[in-house]
Amino acid sequence: MLVDGDLHIHSHYSKAVSKVMVYPVIAENAKLKGLGLVGTGDILNPKWEEELLKYSKRVDDGTFEVKGVRFVLTAEVEDNRRVHHLLIFPSLSQVHELREILRKYSQDVDTEGRPHVNLNAAEIAEMANDLGILVGPAHAFTPWTALYKEYDSLKEAYGDAKVDFLELGLSADSEMADMIKAHHRLTYLSNSDAHSPHPHRLGREFNRFEVRDITFEEIRKAILKRGGRRIVLNAGLDPRLGKYHLTACSRCYTKYTLQDAIALRWRCPKCGGAIKKGVRDRILELSDTNERPKDRPPYLRLAPLAEIIAMVLGKGVETKAVKMVWQRFLKEFGSEIRVLVDVPIKTLAKVHEDVAKAVWAYRNGKLIVVPGGGGKYGEIRLPEEIKSAKIDDLEDLKIKVEEEAPKPKQVSLLDFLKGKDL
Repeated sequence: MLVDGDLHIHSHYSKAVSKVMVYPVIAENAKLKGLGLVGTGDILNPKWEEELLKYSKRVDDGTFEVKGVRFVLTAEVEDNRRVHHLLIFPSLSQVHELREILRKYSQDVDTEGRPHVNLNAAEIAEMANDLGILVGPAHAFTPWTALYKEYDSLKEAYGDAKVDFLELGLSADSEMADMIKAHHRLTYLSNSDAHSPHPHRLGREFNRFEVRDITFEEIRKAILKRGGRRIVLNAGLDPRLGKYHLTACSRCYTKYTLQDAIALRWRCPKCGGAIKKGVRDRILELSDTNERPKDRPPYLRLAPLAEIIAMVLGKGVETKAVKMVWQRFLKEFGSEIRVLVDVPIKTLAKVHEDVAKAVWAYRNGKLIVVPGGGGKYGEIRLPEEIKSAKIDDLEDLKIKVEEEAPKPKQVSLLDFLKGKDL
């Protein structure tokens, strides 16, 4: 069976998270999104565990169900260098054991959703290994609280401890991560890190698992690529839409080349703000291969349906007009992921032709993307040729657009990331 899962979210016990990030609301919105599996997030917090037991029914030691949606036990911790790590637990017993251990190294493990612990990356991973907890770097390339902000390699961070996966984050995709050869053995996770239950946040990145059942053990086998279980698709934002894709000022968002940022000593001459190194430039610094592992699943670049509708209508994501069109699609097709990934374009056009054309453009890499950077998300725009085209003419238009405006896929990924076709 196939199930779509988002394994990294946060609860209302974490800072800067919506107060409605509670299990029943998460479950309802997960169903609208099309997710059959969600990570609990923040399970090291004892109050969040109490809420899980209040609202869920137990499937097995590591799997719980709320309103028809399965939850596996997950948490994110921050180490002594402010690097974030994602943990996936086999059972509440391991949650309790690790919580008790971390109390010796943390002042907020019982109060904060994402606790800060006075341990390094290797020490956290070794503890996870000893307890049978899956562990990997969260949003590995983000320039604030991620592995590659502080370290130049997995080995430098984790030492001899076992790492089970790597989370891509919103500003990178599989092809970018594969430019570092040490990653080739790892499974990639594409998760939302959602701070809100709304479907343009929850599940904005997800993984499609091929498993026999929706349980921790089956998900563990899929992440470790055992017994025929596997991830068959990573889906998420076009990395250019991520907040930290390009090197840019974190105050006014002016974009800079890496060379200019270095020359300016990482201080923006326009506003005095700090310039943050972009994910693209960081990966190019570390790149050591053009090869890709043969078993790497495809990465499907998507945007939340509400953002696509907002682009088409020229309205805000939270406006009534956008919500009405979004609800029409969900009423007709059941979930957002079905609309974005699976339903034929001509069928979508029966609900809203212009939105259907935008979905087609996204599936085929034909949207204009204004890259993000410095903490500001990128933007998407629909080419005029697609706006004026008829649904039946889109495939012919595809050839025309490729001829008139060559796309990055016509050059190597490395050349594209170096800016030769930007």
